[in-house]
Amino acid sequence: MSTHVPASGTLLGAISTTLETVHSTKATNVQKENFKKLSSYLEKITFILQETTKLDIHDSGTLKNAIHVLTKHVSEANLFALECSNKNKIYLLLNSKKTVKRLENHTKEIGNALNLLHPLISVNGLDQDIIKLSKIMLDATYQESAVEEEIVEKIKVGIRERSVDRSYANSLLVCIADIIGISTEQSVLRKEYEDFKHEMENVELTEDVAEALQIEQTVALLGKADIISTAEEREKKYFSKRNSLGRQPLEPLQSFFCPITGELMDDPVETPSGHSFERDAIEKWLAVDNNLCPITKTPLKASALRTNKTLRQSIEEWRDRNTMIFISSIKSRILSNEEEEVIVSLGKLQDLCLERDLHQEWVMMEDYLPVLVSLLSTKNFQIRSRILTILRILATDNDDRKESIAETDNAIKLIVCSLARKIEESKLALQLLMELSKNDVARNIIGSSQGCILLLVTLSGSDDAQAANDAKQLLENLSFLHQNIVQMANANHFGPLLHLLSSGSESVQRVMAETLSEVEMTDHAKVMVCESGAVESLVAMLSHIDIEMKKAAILALEKLSGVPQNGLKMMEQGAVVMLFGILFRESLSMPNLVEKVVATIMNLALSLTSHKGDHEETPFLESEEDVFKLFSLISLYGPNVQQNVLRTFLAVCQSPSGLHIRKTLRKISSVQVLVQLCEQENQTVRSNAVKLFCILTKDGDDDTFVKHVGSKCVETLLRIIKISDNVEEGVAVMEIISSLPRIPQMTQWIVDAGALQTIISILSNRLQKNDLMIESASGALCRFTVSTNQELQKKVVETGIIPTLVQLLDYGSPLTKQNVAISLAQFSESSNSLSVPVERRSHFFSCCVSSPDTSCAVHSGICTIESSFCLLEANAVNPLAKVLDEPDFGAVEASLDALLTLINGEQLQKGSKVLEGGDAIAKMVKLLSSASVKLQEKALIALERIFRQPEYKQKYKTTAHMALVEITQRGSHGMKSLAAKILAHLNVLHEQSSFF
Repeated sequence: MSTHVPASGTLLGAISTTLETVHSTKATNVQKENFKKLSSYLEKITFILQETTKLDIHDSGTLKNAIHVLTKHVSEANLFALECSNKNKIYLLLNSKKTVKRLENHTKEIGNALNLLHPLISVNGLDQDIIKLSKIMLDATYQESAVEEEIVEKIKVGIRERSVDRSYANSLLVCIADIIGISTEQSVLRKEYEDFKHEMENVELTEDVAEALQIEQTVALLGKADIISTAEEREKKYFSKRNSLGRQPLEPLQSFFCPITGELMDDPVETPSGHSFERDAIEKWLAVDNNLCPITKTPLKASALRTNKTLRQSIEEWRDRNTMIFISSIKSRILSNEEEEVIVSLGKLQDLCLERDLHQEWVMMEDYLPVLVSLLSTKNFQIRSRILTILRILATDNDDRKESIAETDNAIKLIVCSLARKIEESKLALQLLMELSKNDVARNIIGSSQGCILLLVTLSGSDDAQAANDAKQLLENLSFLHQNIVQMANANHFGPLLHLLSSGSESVQRVMAETLSEVEMTDHAKVMVCESGAVESLVAMLSHIDIEMKKAAILALEKLSGVPQNGLKMMEQGAVVMLFGILFRESLSMPNLVEKVVATIMNLALSLTSHKGDHEETPFLESEEDVFKLFSLISLYGPNVQQNVLRTFLAVCQSPSGLHIRKTLRKISSVQVLVQLCEQENQTVRSNAVKLFCILTKDGDDDTFVKHVGSKCVETLLRIIKISDNVEEGVAVMEIISSLPRIPQMTQWIVDAGALQTIISILSNRLQKNDLMIESASGALCRFTVSTNQELQKKVVETGIIPTLVQLLDYGSPLTKQNVAISLAQFSESSNSLSVPVERRSHFFSCCVSSPDTSCAVHSGICTIESSFCLLEANAVNPLAKVLDEPDFGAVEASLDALLTLINGEQLQKGSKVLEGGDAIAKMVKLLSSASVKLQEKALIALERIFRQPEYKQKYKTTAHMALVEITQRGSHGMKSLAAKILAHLNVLHEQSSFF
């Protein structure tokens, strides 16, 4: 009777061994993918064995034997994995095919062992799992990785091509290090190489001659790599050999020459008869139906040729010997004063450096660097070009040499000097600096070299595409250092700075923002910086919790916001809300920044008044609370903040939303503050206060100004004109005087303060005054010439100003002419009532003697400038009529209004005659075609009355006809009717026409 017992200790031992092997396979550093595959199979076996322990199975000898076989093969796989972990990695790489084969064998052996197990475990479907896994493992194949195959092939090529140099061996060793997972540091590579040499000793003890030979050849190949030896070791070896050679080169042996070509051989091959030829030469000889040896004339096949290793090595040693002697001796020729000899010698040195990397090392060992660098200061372009080329060859793919060149006295300085020379030399210098910049030490020295970055930025815009691209690449290489990025920014190259501003760490972003605030920039550069993403980054920094970050962002935004285009972009990104938040809620924690924040807000406000684009939808000071808070800063801070707040409001008051802001300012009693600021000693603050005061007077209600502006304020304003040399400030004062409420008391204060005398003085000295001042003074005069106050008009006239006003109609600006015409019109409105009637005396002889008529041609009485302000007496009619021809609508309209005062009421007939004499009626006819509808309408009204008189109707019928017809077709309803009436006067339409 059989007994059922739990899983035996044999089974537990198998699980332990399998788990141990899984761990070993995962720890290998070679063939990782293949061992990973084996590990997955072993993990499945572990699972099967663990499930088996849960079953009641018959503990027979057969089962124990099967488990024992499985454990044995798993254990062997474990030993193989451990061997691969401990054995030299280069050796394993070289024998990767053998490793793959052994892996397949171990996998198949374990698969076969599983076949012994499945008949004994036939419960719970485990037998099917075992069968399936066994089949997979028996069919399993492993492969070398592509990179392993490539490296092995390179090793074979290197062994076959004995001429490979150190650079090939160096590259090969670095690739091997990468594949086997070790550092490329000299000490690590050297240890791995030495371990590999020891493997050669172990293999030599075996009978595997082929493997021993392969390792020996690989050791020799990798031994050429200089990265496994120290510079001191290589230098010692070089000088030991060179000092044993003597000073004179040896002539080549006759056996070194090819019998066919007569040239020195590079790859000699030997025939069975013992004669040697250059490989290419003898192969070509045999390829053209020559099947006989050129010397012995005996039959010869290409397959019989064998490399003459001994001869090739002798030739190489001879060449190396002579090259060493040549390199050590040519230095004196390079230092000679014969430029041609120097150029030729440098050419030979350049060729040697290109020929072999080993030659470059010999040049370095012979201490050529100081010699070569010193020659960069020569005036000869060819010598400098040769030197730059040789230095680039020496620097290529060698970090030590890059550092040596960069650290040689004046090397980088002289190379940088070549950047500033003609483009051919600049390109050579660029290529050398590009190569040097791949090394950290050299890169530091290049970046700190005076003028280097500025020259690179200049070259980056070169017409030569290669020079421009190389310069840009070199700038990118140098941008690893913040100090270099700052230099680039100072040279108007902002790409690296903007990159770090958006993607650097917080501390780096802060430094970049500070740099932006400090560097000098043109407006074009500021626009470019903002268009490249600076605004978004800086506005985002405003919300940062760190005060220093905010400060850096504010300073940069202030700098950049000076350009209107940038200011608008900042507002689009929400900068206004952020800045107001800092100003109104965080200013206590950062009082030193208030001035900067206000300056930035001012710049944003100024951008609203820029002429580019439509900014009506741009939000700024939307709430009355914001207006109040910002304006209140004037009372809390000093002159710098005061002037910037005032300039901010000056700007927004003239923006599309200005009407709302002006109303709000008047509402919060800002006028009272501005009146006080007009007494400021600080001219800048006072000037801006006066300008803002001026703007608020232009569309404000009288009550606001009556309440806050008294006689003292008026006196202060007039005093400003006398003491200020700021034209804009004086103009603003004049405009305030013009706009202040025209109530008797205010006018009296203005007169008492001497405003009239000041205005007259300005207008009378127009040649010494600025045009803007003349314009504003002529505008201010208008408040003193209103016809409702003839007493005040007399005061003005008594100054003798009217002739000056008439002169200004000829010489003034369009606005001055407009203002003067308004004053003359207001004077003329009083003329009819002030004209003194002519006394008619009865005389016995009156019917016989006629007295001269002294009455005014328009006003029928006695007129003078002083008594009746008459335009005729002032000779103003012709100058006013001339203004009607001018393009400025404002000046034309004011002049027309002045002239039309001459045909008011009963003065029509006389006034029309005067207007006709001054050619004014013809000019009015022309105004019927004006682009200004208002002028058309005024001219129509006047001509409708004038054309009631037959003589004018007849005279102007033809010239006025077409203009009137056009108005009847295109004018407004009222103008159509009026034009039709005139056409009726001219007998063009019947008076019953439907146009009336």
